[in-house]
Amino acid sequence: MTAGGSVRTIWRYPVKSMLGEELDLSEVGERGLAGDRAWALVADDGKIASAKNPRKWGKLFDCRAELDESPRSPDALPAARITLPDGRIVRTDDADANRVLSDALGREAALRTVAPEAPVLEELWLDGSPDGRAVTDETFAKGSPAGTFFDYGVVHLVTTATVARLSELAPESRFDPRRFRPNFLVATEGPAGFVENAWIGRTVAVGEEVRLAITDPCGRCVMTTLPQEDLPADAAVLRTAARHNQVVGGEARGAEGVYPASVGVYARVVRGGTVRRGDPVQVL
Repeated sequence: MTAGGSVRTIWRYPVKSMLGEELDLSEVGERGLAGDRAWALVADDGKIASAKNPRKWGKLFDCRAELDESPRSPDALPAARITLPDGRIVRTDDADANRVLSDALGREAALRTVAPEAPVLEELWLDGSPDGRAVTDETFAKGSPAGTFFDYGVVHLVTTATVARLSELAPESRFDPRRFRPNFLVATEGPAGFVENAWIGRTVAVGEEVRLAITDPCGRCVMTTLPQEDLPADAAVLRTAARHNQVVGGEARGAEGVYPASVGVYARVVRGGTVRRGDPVQVL
């Protein structure tokens, strides 16, 4: 067993691609943090609304979703409150929620709690996709339970060492952890560096109860560059990760697979329980 650090912040994102809420504690189960990515907006063409294509869905990052109360179980979720860009609040259980959200986002979409069998979203590539297209259709949720809205793993971790290293490499940019949307920001001791890359393939203990299997690097996308709250748009955030943290390996792409712009890691839940701010994190 080796030291990993401690839980500095806990984040939940009740609606996919909207801003989320910072927590003092959370229950963690097979599908990750209770209430995380519980809803998504599905467009009239059947694709999942995602800020990965900000040309269509950039306004999602101007909305914030928060649960009314802590969920008692994954099957008994409370409603979420969504704060719109103009300050109005709509609840997920409001009869006119879909109309209000569609009007605010400028596109027709409806809230859903269960994803299609092969969910698809559009992704904008900052410098062009591998096949040269600017926008591609991406099938996601390959490594998460059926019907969920996770891009891949159900839990996402980023360390302060990684954020510090990126800041050293591009000091003109603001590498705020909010850009990377982790569930757990892990405070680590020692020098800056991409320390969680070495956790892939290992089990991490979070607090007394929770055990996570670290499965894959987290390949990044244009969402990390988008403005949110007080953070400006900054394409250098993604380009810095691409230049300095290409990671090979992981369950999704195999031992030879390359993740060209990685920040943080994905995890599968081996044993659930409660995680609290300040809990120790140990690599087993």
